[in-house]
Formats: sequence, C-alpha cells, structure tokens
Amino acid sequence: MENYPSSAPAFGIGAILFFVAIWLVCIAGVWKVFTKAGKPGWAAIIPIYNVIVLLEIVGKPIWWFLLILFPCTSFIFVIWTYNLLAKSFGKSEGFTVGLVLLNPIFMLILGFGDAVYLGPSAKEANINNRFGSDDYQKPFDPQA
Repeated sequence: MENYPSSAPAFGIGAILFFVAIWLVCIAGVWKVFTKAGKPGWAAIIPIYNVIVLLEIVGKPIWWFLLILFPCTSFIFVIWTYNLLAKSFGKSEGFTVGLVLLNPIFMLILGFGDAVYLGPSAKEANINNRFGSDDYQKPFDPQA
C-alpha cells in the first residue's frame, strides 16, 4: 500500500478556524445588541438563555421559547421575533428581512451602528400605551 500525502488535515483545521471566526463575529453582534438593550452581554454565549433574553428585549413572554423550539412553528416565530427586535430598535420591515437572510451582518449593524433601543415593541409590553402616542403608525412620537 502506498502512502500519499494528504492535505485533508490542513483543510479541516482551516475550515474549523473559519467557522470559529464566523461564530465569534455572530457572538460579538448579539453581545452588543443585548448590551444596548440593557441586558447582560454574556447572555449571548449561553444557548437557551440567549433566546429567553431576546424574548425579554422584544417584550414577548418566555413561553414563546417553546414555540421557537418546535420545528412546525419555529420559522414563523423566529421571523416574528426578529421583526419585533427591529421595531424595538426603530428599524423597518426591510431590516427584518436582513435579520432573517443575513443575520450575522445585520446583528453587527444593529449592535455597532447608531440604532438606539426604544423599548419592547410587542403589543403585550405596551398595553398601557407607555410611549404616549395614539397613532399606531408612530408609536414613539410624543402626543401632540
């Protein structure tokens, strides 16, 4: 049997380093988003707790974690949560599309950009009309 030189180990190590770098960039974006929202940044690295903190940021109940966990409902509720996250930072539905399709990039934009956390945008969190506006299209504008 002949021994052939193989580049597989070098390729494997390179791939692992590439994916670790991507993972660190994702963690940095989510860490900064959590920090802007007044939550602990280290929560971004704890697998289940980070979803619970994200639900607290957007103003949804913690039991939504179960809806995100199940395969049949996860797609809808993850997109809904990202939409509420974008709204909580004053962004539009176009930003939600970016969060769904290019999540690491848009989390970095949200975390390190000029976006300011305006509070949870979920209807349940705003029951008492915290922002003082009666116009449903401009919930963050002061009442005239």
